[in-house]
Amino acid sequence: MTGAESDISLTKRIPILTVMILGAFFTIFNQTTMTVALPTLMDAFGVLPATGQWLTTGYMLVNGICIPITGFLMKRFTTRQLFHTSMIIFLIGTVVSAIAPSFAVLLSGRMIQAVSTGITMPLLMTVVLSLFPPDKRGAAMGTVGLAVIFAPAIGPTLAGYVLDVFTWRALFYGMIPFIVIIIVSSFILLKNVSKTSKTRLDTISLMLTIIGFGALLYGFSEAGNSGWASYVVIISLLVGVVTIGLFIWRQLGAKEPFLDLTAFKYDMFSLTTIINCTVTVLMYADMILLPLYLQNARGFTALESGILMLPGALLMGVLNPVVGKLFDRFGAKWLSVAGITIVLATTYTFTNLSLSTGYIVLILMYAGRRLGMALFLMPIQTAGLNQLPPALHAHGTAISNTAKQVAAAIGTALLVTIMTSRTEGYLQQMITQGTSQTEEQMAAAASIQGVNDAYFVILIFGAVSLVLSFFIKRVTVEDHTEKGNVPASS
Repeated sequence: MTGAESDISLTKRIPILTVMILGAFFTIFNQTTMTVALPTLMDAFGVLPATGQWLTTGYMLVNGICIPITGFLMKRFTTRQLFHTSMIIFLIGTVVSAIAPSFAVLLSGRMIQAVSTGITMPLLMTVVLSLFPPDKRGAAMGTVGLAVIFAPAIGPTLAGYVLDVFTWRALFYGMIPFIVIIIVSSFILLKNVSKTSKTRLDTISLMLTIIGFGALLYGFSEAGNSGWASYVVIISLLVGVVTIGLFIWRQLGAKEPFLDLTAFKYDMFSLTTIINCTVTVLMYADMILLPLYLQNARGFTALESGILMLPGALLMGVLNPVVGKLFDRFGAKWLSVAGITIVLATTYTFTNLSLSTGYIVLILMYAGRRLGMALFLMPIQTAGLNQLPPALHAHGTAISNTAKQVAAAIGTALLVTIMTSRTEGYLQQMITQGTSQTEEQMAAAASIQGVNDAYFVILIFGAVSLVLSFFIKRVTVEDHTEKGNVPASS
């Protein structure tokens, strides 16, 4: 056990985790409200999907860029200092979003909020790794997941109700009192878990991550407006790839790397990180594609969209503690294989959406997707982190979460680009061939076909995830103190 594990009793762990989970809950709740709010906000500010999706992908990108910094921050500052700061930043971003007079200001507020999420989630995961021994982490992560996943369970439904009754600004104003309560509570209940040391921030590495990931996301997003052959798109993607290559080269040669990539010497950590990137696209696809289909093509209200997502999200939350215990007993491999298989089977339905697809069918298929996700999301990530020695916990958590957020941002931008370009192609084809449908009917039909094509791409990501999952091995967990001491797999 680490020092934190032995020094902090269970009675002290509970209030520490409680206040941090509440903070994480609202950062995730804020992210998932955009699931059903996006069509409303696009109408309110008069923007197209390729622009409106930045409220989600921009949030993910900033989140992903900030996560690597937590490796430095968790060494330099105490648990209390980091959590207090992240919650205050979240409060500022929420206020800016609530009063936003334009789309640009709203996007700025969302990105400020994302800074907080980028700190809060890795901090919470590192605290769990510090407070619990490896053989207890599955259950601990499951308990954390129950609370954290409850946010996306009620987020879309509650947001749908608010949007039907109030203005979209109430989504942000309503969170402010709760954030204030969490900040006050953290000053009373939160204790320091990790030890600090004087380290320097590698500003060059920070700039490389911002430019690299930012250029990649901009390239994928702009392709929806300008096409894949656009010079802007090509140059953005090239700049992103080259800059990220420079970032990796710098980390491998640094004495105190911004992000310690030696974690990739551990085979299961490397494999699960790759799988995490592919399955993240499976998970985040519904955040934009499904609401656009439901509200823009089918005419469902925001509340109806939220209600449709509620059973699946609740099922996912309820299963999380159970899956945590199953992981502690059986490992991640077959949980992941079963979960991804279920997601692939249910996602196939979403490649054949139409104007007559039943509401109950959509509820069942969405619930099936979430059931599958519950089986693999936590096990895959915990399996990789369990292999790392304590010295790499902070960096491993940062790497894992950065990879997931960047994959989510780029994957979502890619799917929206595919949906947009295919929708335009189908619409032009219908106009050229001639049809008795009205312009509105043709637009709805083309939009649905575009969504179907985007979900087909999701199936490809899922197939890759399934194949890779068969190579997961259960790591023999030991108390490693040396970075070079790599545990065996069985």
